[in-house]
Amino acid sequence: MTRNHRSAKAAGTRFERNIADTLAQHVDDRIDRRVKTGAKDRGDIGGVRLHGQRIVLECKNTSRINLATWMRETEDERGNDDALAGLIIHKRHGKGDPLDQWVTCTLRELIAILRANRIEEP
Repeated sequence: MTRNHRSAKAAGTRFERNIADTLAQHVDDRIDRRVKTGAKDRGDIGGVRLHGQRIVLECKNTSRINLATWMRETEDERGNDDALAGLIIHKRHGKGDPLDQWVTCTLRELIAILRANRIEEP
């Protein structure tokens, strides 16, 4: 079956729901899929916290990986949410289990998570 805009959008929504439900089940039951907010988007999954600070999660269910674009989007959303860090969760094709999906971030994001504070860009 060929993907069109509607089927791609539905697949993305299902992917976000599966990720949110899995995180809620295994981490914190307050984690849930966020409502889209347009230009001031704050990521796809809400309620994720570490060290008392928000973590932005951006979900992508696409066959074409575009990490540079996704990371710019995630960084914008991290800023909109005043979050500690932003992570991209993207579809690992051939793996249906949400626990088997990819998670990608920059070293800056990983350091922020490990130290509980950000290294700001120069």
